[in-house]
Amino acid sequence: MSSQQGNSANPTSHNGALAGFKVLDLSRVLAGPWCGQLLGDLGAEVVKVESPNAGDDTRGWGPPFLEGESAYFLGCNRNKRGVTIDFSQPEGRDLLAALIPKFDVLLDNFKSGTLEKWGFDSAWFETHAPAVVRCSITGYGSAGPQAGLPGYDFILQAESGLMSITGDADGESSKYGVAIVDLATGMMAANAIQAGLLARYRTGKGQAVEVSLFDTSIALLANVGSSHLATGKEAGRYGNGHPTIVPYTTFACSDGVIALAIGNDKQFAKLAEILHHPEWAEDERFKSNTARVNHRSQCEQLVREKLIDFSSGELIALLRQNGIPVGLVNTIKQALATEQAHAKEMVIELDHKKIGKFKTLGVPVKMNATPSSIRYAPPLLGEHTDQVLAEYLNLTNDVIHELKNKKIIA
Repeated sequence: MSSQQGNSANPTSHNGALAGFKVLDLSRVLAGPWCGQLLGDLGAEVVKVESPNAGDDTRGWGPPFLEGESAYFLGCNRNKRGVTIDFSQPEGRDLLAALIPKFDVLLDNFKSGTLEKWGFDSAWFETHAPAVVRCSITGYGSAGPQAGLPGYDFILQAESGLMSITGDADGESSKYGVAIVDLATGMMAANAIQAGLLARYRTGKGQAVEVSLFDTSIALLANVGSSHLATGKEAGRYGNGHPTIVPYTTFACSDGVIALAIGNDKQFAKLAEILHHPEWAEDERFKSNTARVNHRSQCEQLVREKLIDFSSGELIALLRQNGIPVGLVNTIKQALATEQAHAKEMVIELDHKKIGKFKTLGVPVKMNATPSSIRYAPPLLGEHTDQVLAEYLNLTNDVIHELKNKKIIA
Protein backbone atom coordinates (compact mmCIF):
# COMPACT_ATOMS: atom_id res chain seq x y z
CA MET A 1 0.00 0.00 0.00
CA SER A 2 1.34 3.37 -1.05
CA SER A 3 1.48 6.22 1.45
CA GLN A 4 1.06 9.84 0.36
CA GLN A 5 1.00 13.10 2.23
CA GLY A 6 -2.18 15.08 2.54
CA ASN A 7 -2.56 18.46 4.21
CA SER A 8 1.09 18.67 5.19
CA ALA A 9 2.33 18.38 1.59
CA ASN A 10 3.77 21.34 -0.27
CA PRO A 11 1.15 22.14 -2.94
CA THR A 12 3.71 23.74 -5.23
CA SER A 13 6.09 20.77 -5.27
CA HIS A 14 4.58 18.99 -8.25
CA ASN A 15 4.47 19.23 -12.03
CA GLY A 16 1.07 17.76 -12.75
CA ALA A 17 -0.50 18.27 -16.16
CA LEU A 18 -2.86 20.96 -14.81
CA ALA A 19 -0.35 22.63 -12.47
CA GLY A 20 -0.94 26.37 -12.44
CA PHE A 21 -4.65 26.18 -13.23
CA LYS A 22 -6.99 27.28 -10.47
CA VAL A 23 -10.48 25.82 -9.95
CA LEU A 24 -13.17 27.34 -7.74
CA ASP A 25 -15.41 24.41 -6.83
CA LEU A 26 -18.85 25.44 -5.56
CA SER A 27 -20.32 21.96 -6.07
CA ARG A 28 -21.56 19.42 -3.57
CA VAL A 29 -22.57 15.74 -3.30
CA LEU A 30 -20.86 13.67 -6.04
CA ALA A 31 -20.83 14.68 -9.73
CA GLY A 32 -19.25 18.11 -9.16
CA PRO A 33 -16.91 17.09 -6.33
CA TRP A 34 -15.78 14.08 -8.41
CA CYS A 35 -14.95 16.44 -11.26
CA GLY A 36 -13.05 18.76 -8.92
CA GLN A 37 -11.12 15.85 -7.44
CA LEU A 38 -10.12 14.59 -10.90
CA LEU A 39 -8.83 18.04 -11.83
CA GLY A 40 -6.99 18.24 -8.52
CA ASP A 41 -5.40 14.83 -9.04
CA LEU A 42 -4.09 16.12 -12.38
CA GLY A 43 -2.41 19.04 -10.65
CA ALA A 44 -4.95 21.87 -10.58
CA GLU A 45 -5.23 24.01 -7.46
CA VAL A 46 -8.83 23.42 -6.32
CA VAL A 47 -10.63 25.52 -3.72
CA LYS A 48 -13.87 23.98 -2.47
CA VAL A 49 -16.47 26.42 -1.12
CA GLU A 50 -19.15 25.17 1.26
CA SER A 51 -21.92 26.61 3.41
CA PRO A 52 -20.62 27.56 6.89
CA ASN A 53 -23.55 25.79 8.54
CA ALA A 54 -23.37 22.14 7.47
CA GLY A 55 -21.17 22.11 4.40
CA ASP A 56 -21.43 19.53 1.65
CA ASP A 57 -24.41 17.20 2.17
CA THR A 58 -22.13 14.16 2.04
CA ARG A 59 -20.37 15.21 5.26
CA GLY A 60 -23.41 13.71 6.97
CA TRP A 61 -23.81 10.64 4.77
CA GLY A 62 -22.90 7.66 6.89
CA PRO A 63 -22.00 5.49 8.60
CA PRO A 64 -19.19 4.81 8.16
CA PHE A 65 -17.38 7.75 9.69
CA LEU A 66 -13.71 8.12 10.60
CA GLU A 67 -13.34 10.35 13.65
CA GLY A 68 -16.60 12.03 12.64
CA GLU A 69 -15.59 12.48 8.98
CA SER A 70 -17.83 10.73 6.44
CA ALA A 71 -16.13 8.05 4.34
CA TYR A 72 -18.33 9.21 1.45
CA PHE A 73 -16.99 12.77 1.65
CA LEU A 74 -13.43 11.51 2.07
CA GLY A 75 -13.77 9.55 -1.16
CA CYS A 76 -14.45 12.48 -3.49
CA ASN A 77 -12.85 15.61 -2.05
CA ARG A 78 -9.08 15.15 -1.87
CA ASN A 79 -6.69 17.64 -3.45
CA LYS A 80 -8.86 20.57 -2.40
CA ARG A 81 -8.54 23.37 0.10
CA GLY A 82 -11.75 24.00 2.00
CA VAL A 83 -13.43 27.40 2.43
CA THR A 84 -16.80 28.39 3.91
CA ILE A 85 -18.85 31.32 2.59
CA ASP A 86 -22.53 32.05 3.14
CA PHE A 87 -23.87 33.01 -0.29
CA SER A 88 -27.32 33.77 1.13
CA GLN A 89 -25.89 37.05 2.42
CA PRO A 90 -24.88 39.93 0.12
CA GLU A 91 -21.39 40.12 1.60
CA GLY A 92 -20.93 36.44 0.85
CA ARG A 93 -21.84 37.04 -2.78
CA ASP A 94 -19.44 39.97 -2.81
CA LEU A 95 -16.67 37.59 -1.78
CA LEU A 96 -17.67 35.25 -4.61
CA ALA A 97 -17.58 38.14 -7.08
CA ALA A 98 -14.08 38.99 -5.93
CA LEU A 99 -12.88 35.39 -6.06
CA ILE A 100 -14.18 34.29 -9.48
CA PRO A 101 -11.82 36.44 -11.61
CA LYS A 102 -8.84 35.00 -9.71
CA PHE A 103 -9.59 31.51 -11.05
CA ASP A 104 -9.40 29.76 -14.40
CA VAL A 105 -12.43 27.55 -13.78
CA LEU A 106 -15.70 27.98 -11.92
CA LEU A 107 -17.51 24.71 -11.17
CA ASP A 108 -21.00 24.52 -9.71
CA ASN A 109 -23.99 22.22 -9.55
CA PHE A 110 -26.57 24.68 -8.32
CA LYS A 111 -30.11 24.52 -9.56
CA SER A 112 -30.35 26.18 -13.00
CA GLY A 113 -30.55 29.95 -12.72
CA THR A 114 -29.06 30.23 -9.23
CA LEU A 115 -25.89 32.06 -10.25
CA GLU A 116 -27.90 34.34 -12.53
CA LYS A 117 -30.27 35.13 -9.65
CA TRP A 118 -27.24 36.24 -7.65
CA GLY A 119 -26.14 38.51 -10.49
CA PHE A 120 -23.58 36.26 -12.16
CA ASP A 121 -25.07 36.11 -15.63
CA SER A 122 -23.31 36.01 -19.00
CA ALA A 123 -22.97 39.78 -19.07
CA TRP A 124 -21.28 39.76 -15.66
CA PHE A 125 -18.76 37.15 -16.78
CA GLU A 126 -18.11 39.00 -20.04
CA THR A 127 -17.31 42.15 -18.06
CA HIS A 128 -15.60 40.81 -14.95
CA ALA A 129 -14.23 37.34 -15.77
CA PRO A 130 -14.10 36.82 -19.55
CA ALA A 131 -11.31 34.24 -19.37
CA VAL A 132 -13.04 31.94 -16.86
CA VAL A 133 -14.28 28.57 -18.05
CA ARG A 134 -17.50 28.15 -16.08
CA CYS A 135 -18.96 24.66 -15.87
CA SER A 136 -22.47 24.10 -14.57
CA ILE A 137 -23.58 20.57 -13.74
CA THR A 138 -27.36 20.29 -13.56
CA GLY A 139 -29.97 17.58 -13.53
CA TYR A 140 -31.58 18.22 -16.91
CA GLY A 141 -29.74 21.11 -18.52
CA SER A 142 -31.15 24.44 -19.66
CA ALA A 143 -33.64 23.23 -22.28
CA GLY A 144 -36.71 21.01 -22.34
CA PRO A 145 -39.76 20.61 -20.08
CA GLN A 146 -37.67 19.28 -17.17
CA ALA A 147 -35.07 22.05 -17.25
CA GLY A 148 -34.69 23.50 -13.80
CA LEU A 149 -35.64 20.34 -11.95
CA PRO A 150 -33.05 19.00 -9.50
CA GLY A 151 -31.17 15.90 -10.62
CA TYR A 152 -30.57 12.72 -8.65
CA ASP A 153 -28.49 9.82 -9.90
CA PHE A 154 -31.08 7.18 -8.98
CA ILE A 155 -33.89 9.04 -10.73
CA LEU A 156 -31.80 9.52 -13.88
CA GLN A 157 -30.85 5.84 -13.91
CA ALA A 158 -34.57 5.11 -13.92
CA GLU A 159 -35.65 7.75 -16.46
CA SER A 160 -32.84 7.10 -18.93
CA GLY A 161 -33.59 3.39 -19.27
CA LEU A 162 -30.31 2.33 -17.64
CA MET A 163 -32.21 0.51 -14.92
CA SER A 164 -34.36 -1.29 -17.47
CA ILE A 165 -31.30 -3.05 -18.91
CA THR A 166 -29.76 -3.89 -15.52
CA GLY A 167 -30.74 -6.96 -13.54
CA ASP A 168 -31.82 -10.53 -14.17
CA ALA A 169 -33.76 -11.20 -17.35
CA ASP A 170 -36.80 -12.41 -15.41
CA GLY A 171 -36.33 -10.11 -12.43
CA GLU A 172 -36.87 -6.45 -11.59
CA SER A 173 -34.97 -3.55 -13.07
CA SER A 174 -32.01 -2.61 -10.90
CA LYS A 175 -29.76 0.38 -10.34
CA TYR A 176 -25.99 0.13 -10.56
CA GLY A 177 -24.03 -0.58 -7.39
CA VAL A 178 -22.46 2.89 -7.52
CA ALA A 179 -23.90 6.25 -8.60
CA ILE A 180 -22.79 5.67 -12.16
CA VAL A 181 -24.57 8.69 -13.67
CA ASP A 182 -23.05 11.07 -11.13
CA LEU A 183 -19.58 9.61 -11.59
CA ALA A 184 -19.76 9.65 -15.39
CA THR A 185 -21.14 13.20 -15.34
CA GLY A 186 -18.20 14.29 -13.20
CA MET A 187 -15.81 12.75 -15.71
CA MET A 188 -17.67 14.38 -18.62
CA ALA A 189 -17.39 17.72 -16.84
CA ALA A 190 -13.66 17.32 -16.18
CA ASN A 191 -13.13 16.48 -19.85
CA ALA A 192 -15.22 19.43 -21.02
CA ILE A 193 -13.41 21.83 -18.67
CA GLN A 194 -10.03 20.79 -20.02
CA ALA A 195 -11.35 21.24 -23.57
CA GLY A 196 -12.52 24.72 -22.59
CA LEU A 197 -9.08 25.55 -21.23
CA LEU A 198 -7.47 24.33 -24.46
CA ALA A 199 -9.89 26.43 -26.49
CA ARG A 200 -8.95 29.46 -24.42
CA TYR A 201 -5.40 29.21 -25.79
CA ARG A 202 -6.82 29.81 -29.27
CA THR A 203 -9.52 32.35 -28.47
CA GLY A 204 -8.20 34.03 -25.34
CA LYS A 205 -11.67 33.72 -23.83
CA GLY A 206 -13.45 31.38 -21.47
CA GLN A 207 -16.89 29.97 -22.12
CA ALA A 208 -19.93 28.45 -20.47
CA VAL A 209 -19.92 24.65 -20.29
CA GLU A 210 -23.15 22.76 -19.60
CA VAL A 211 -23.09 19.15 -18.43
CA SER A 212 -26.25 17.44 -17.21
CA LEU A 213 -27.04 14.15 -15.56
CA PHE A 214 -29.79 13.65 -18.14
CA ASP A 215 -27.50 14.00 -21.14
CA THR A 216 -24.88 11.76 -19.55
CA SER A 217 -27.38 9.06 -18.64
CA ILE A 218 -28.67 8.95 -22.21
CA ALA A 219 -25.12 8.86 -23.57
CA LEU A 220 -24.34 5.93 -21.28
CA LEU A 221 -26.86 3.82 -23.18
CA ALA A 222 -24.06 3.57 -25.76
CA ASN A 223 -24.35 0.44 -27.93
CA VAL A 224 -27.71 -0.49 -26.41
CA GLY A 225 -29.19 2.87 -27.36
CA SER A 226 -27.63 2.63 -30.80
CA SER A 227 -29.13 -0.84 -31.31
CA HIS A 228 -32.59 0.43 -30.43
CA LEU A 229 -32.29 3.38 -32.83
CA ALA A 230 -31.13 0.99 -35.58
CA THR A 231 -33.96 -1.53 -35.13
CA GLY A 232 -36.74 0.14 -33.16
CA LYS A 233 -36.79 -2.87 -30.85
CA GLU A 234 -36.98 -2.49 -27.09
CA ALA A 235 -33.80 -3.46 -25.23
CA GLY A 236 -33.90 -6.25 -22.68
CA ARG A 237 -32.08 -7.39 -19.56
CA TYR A 238 -29.51 -10.17 -19.72
CA GLY A 239 -28.37 -10.41 -16.12
CA ASN A 240 -24.59 -10.57 -16.33
CA GLY A 241 -24.78 -11.41 -20.02
CA HIS A 242 -24.16 -9.20 -23.04
CA PRO A 243 -26.93 -8.34 -25.53
CA THR A 244 -24.79 -8.94 -28.62
CA ILE A 245 -21.89 -11.20 -27.53
CA VAL A 246 -22.10 -14.86 -26.37
CA PRO A 247 -20.72 -16.42 -24.19
CA TYR A 248 -20.05 -13.26 -22.22
CA THR A 249 -21.34 -13.71 -18.67
CA THR A 250 -20.61 -15.24 -15.28
CA PHE A 251 -20.17 -18.96 -14.70
CA ALA A 252 -19.88 -21.00 -11.53
CA CYS A 253 -16.73 -23.01 -10.88
CA SER A 254 -16.31 -25.57 -8.14
CA ASP A 255 -15.19 -22.91 -5.63
CA GLY A 256 -16.39 -19.55 -6.92
CA VAL A 257 -17.74 -17.54 -9.80
CA ILE A 258 -15.79 -16.26 -12.79
CA ALA A 259 -16.57 -13.70 -15.49
CA LEU A 260 -15.88 -15.00 -19.00
CA ALA A 261 -15.76 -12.64 -21.99
CA ILE A 262 -15.50 -14.39 -25.35
CA GLY A 263 -15.08 -11.52 -27.79
CA ASN A 264 -14.64 -13.29 -31.13
CA ASP A 265 -14.94 -16.61 -32.92
CA LYS A 266 -11.25 -17.43 -32.54
CA GLN A 267 -11.52 -17.14 -28.77
CA PHE A 268 -14.61 -19.35 -28.76
CA ALA A 269 -12.81 -22.02 -30.80
CA LYS A 270 -9.92 -21.95 -28.32
CA LEU A 271 -12.35 -22.23 -25.41
CA ALA A 272 -14.05 -25.21 -27.05
CA GLU A 273 -10.67 -26.87 -27.54
CA ILE A 274 -9.67 -26.30 -23.90
CA LEU A 275 -12.97 -27.81 -22.75
CA HIS A 276 -12.35 -30.86 -24.98
CA HIS A 277 -15.22 -30.07 -27.34
CA PRO A 278 -13.58 -28.66 -30.47
CA GLU A 279 -16.69 -29.64 -32.43
CA TRP A 280 -18.55 -26.70 -30.86
CA ALA A 281 -16.61 -24.32 -33.06
CA GLU A 282 -17.99 -26.09 -36.17
CA ASP A 283 -21.54 -26.41 -34.91
CA GLU A 284 -23.85 -24.21 -37.00
CA ARG A 285 -25.45 -22.98 -33.79
CA PHE A 286 -22.15 -21.74 -32.39
CA LYS A 287 -19.58 -21.20 -35.15
CA SER A 288 -20.21 -17.45 -35.36
CA ASN A 289 -21.03 -14.89 -32.72
CA THR A 290 -24.34 -14.11 -34.42
CA ALA A 291 -25.26 -17.80 -34.27
CA ARG A 292 -24.28 -17.98 -30.61
CA VAL A 293 -26.41 -14.93 -29.79
CA ASN A 294 -29.35 -16.62 -31.51
CA HIS A 295 -28.71 -19.80 -29.49
CA ARG A 296 -27.66 -18.09 -26.27
CA SER A 297 -29.21 -20.49 -23.77
CA GLN A 298 -27.90 -23.65 -25.47
CA CYS A 299 -24.37 -22.26 -25.79
CA GLU A 300 -24.18 -20.97 -22.24
CA GLN A 301 -25.57 -24.21 -20.84
CA LEU A 302 -22.91 -26.31 -22.59
CA VAL A 303 -20.14 -24.06 -21.28
CA ARG A 304 -21.68 -23.98 -17.79
CA GLU A 305 -21.75 -27.77 -17.56
CA LYS A 306 -18.02 -27.99 -18.28
CA LEU A 307 -16.75 -25.08 -16.17
CA ILE A 308 -18.31 -26.32 -12.94
CA ASP A 309 -15.66 -29.07 -12.85
CA PHE A 310 -12.80 -26.56 -12.61
CA SER A 311 -11.56 -24.62 -9.61
CA SER A 312 -11.58 -20.88 -10.28
CA GLY A 313 -7.79 -20.51 -9.90
CA GLU A 314 -7.09 -23.43 -12.21
CA LEU A 315 -9.53 -22.20 -14.84
CA ILE A 316 -8.37 -18.58 -14.79
CA ALA A 317 -4.74 -19.60 -15.18
CA LEU A 318 -5.57 -21.96 -18.06
CA LEU A 319 -7.74 -19.50 -19.95
CA ARG A 320 -5.33 -16.59 -19.54
CA GLN A 321 -2.49 -18.73 -20.85
CA ASN A 322 -4.57 -19.12 -24.00
CA GLY A 323 -5.49 -15.46 -24.41
CA ILE A 324 -9.09 -15.76 -23.24
CA PRO A 325 -10.44 -12.84 -21.14
CA VAL A 326 -11.50 -14.11 -17.71
CA GLY A 327 -11.52 -12.89 -14.13
CA LEU A 328 -12.74 -13.85 -10.68
CA VAL A 329 -15.92 -12.20 -9.43
CA ASN A 330 -14.41 -10.52 -6.38
CA THR A 331 -15.95 -8.86 -3.38
CA ILE A 332 -14.82 -5.28 -2.73
CA LYS A 333 -12.55 -6.57 0.04
CA GLN A 334 -10.96 -9.09 -2.33
CA ALA A 335 -10.58 -6.58 -5.16
CA LEU A 336 -8.80 -3.99 -3.03
CA ALA A 337 -6.47 -6.63 -1.58
CA THR A 338 -5.24 -7.98 -4.94
CA GLU A 339 -1.61 -7.78 -6.00
CA GLN A 340 -2.74 -5.79 -9.05
CA ALA A 341 -4.41 -3.11 -6.91
CA HIS A 342 -1.24 -2.90 -4.82
CA ALA A 343 1.06 -2.75 -7.86
CA LYS A 344 -1.00 0.05 -9.42
CA GLU A 345 -1.17 2.02 -6.14
CA MET A 346 -4.96 1.99 -6.20
CA VAL A 347 -5.14 1.74 -2.41
CA ILE A 348 -3.14 4.44 -0.69
CA GLU A 349 -2.74 5.97 2.74
CA LEU A 350 -3.20 9.69 3.43
CA ASP A 351 -2.47 11.90 6.40
CA HIS A 352 -5.50 13.82 7.64
CA LYS A 353 -5.47 16.65 10.17
CA LYS A 354 -8.22 15.09 12.30
CA ILE A 355 -8.20 11.39 11.42
CA GLY A 356 -4.49 10.78 11.15
CA LYS A 357 -3.60 8.14 8.60
CA PHE A 358 -6.46 6.60 6.64
CA LYS A 359 -6.80 4.41 3.56
CA THR A 360 -8.43 5.63 0.38
CA LEU A 361 -8.59 4.77 -3.29
CA GLY A 362 -5.68 5.81 -5.48
CA VAL A 363 -5.43 8.02 -8.55
CA PRO A 364 -6.55 6.15 -11.71
CA VAL A 365 -4.70 8.37 -14.19
CA LYS A 366 -0.98 7.62 -14.53
CA MET A 367 1.04 10.17 -16.50
CA ASN A 368 4.73 9.85 -17.19
CA ALA A 369 6.08 13.37 -17.69
CA THR A 370 3.43 15.19 -15.64
CA PRO A 371 2.45 12.73 -12.91
CA SER A 372 -0.73 12.96 -10.92
CA SER A 373 -0.33 13.54 -7.20
CA ILE A 374 -2.22 13.94 -3.95
CA ARG A 375 -1.26 17.14 -2.18
CA TYR A 376 -4.22 17.68 0.15
CA ALA A 377 -6.35 15.27 2.13
CA PRO A 378 -10.09 16.05 2.02
CA PRO A 379 -10.50 19.29 3.99
CA LEU A 380 -12.26 19.84 7.26
CA LEU A 381 -15.19 22.22 6.95
CA GLY A 382 -13.66 25.66 6.42
CA GLU A 383 -10.16 24.40 7.16
CA HIS A 384 -8.44 26.81 4.75
CA THR A 385 -10.84 29.77 4.78
CA ASP A 386 -8.43 32.24 6.37
CA GLN A 387 -5.52 31.05 4.24
CA VAL A 388 -7.37 31.23 0.91
CA LEU A 389 -9.00 34.62 1.51
CA ALA A 390 -5.68 36.10 2.52
CA GLU A 391 -3.88 34.52 -0.44
CA TYR A 392 -6.42 35.30 -3.19
CA LEU A 393 -8.03 38.52 -1.92
CA ASN A 394 -5.31 39.93 0.36
CA LEU A 395 -7.78 40.19 3.23
CA THR A 396 -6.25 41.10 6.56
CA ASN A 397 -6.78 39.21 9.78
CA ASP A 398 -9.02 42.02 11.02
CA VAL A 399 -11.27 41.83 7.96
CA ILE A 400 -11.45 38.05 8.18
CA HIS A 401 -12.30 38.30 11.88
CA GLU A 402 -15.10 40.78 11.09
CA LEU A 403 -16.53 38.45 8.40
CA LYS A 404 -16.55 35.64 10.94
CA ASN A 405 -18.38 37.81 13.48
CA LYS A 406 -21.03 38.49 10.82
CA LYS A 407 -21.18 34.73 10.08
CA ILE A 408 -20.36 35.35 6.42
CA ILE A 409 -17.55 32.83 6.82
CA ALA A 410 -16.62 30.32 9.50
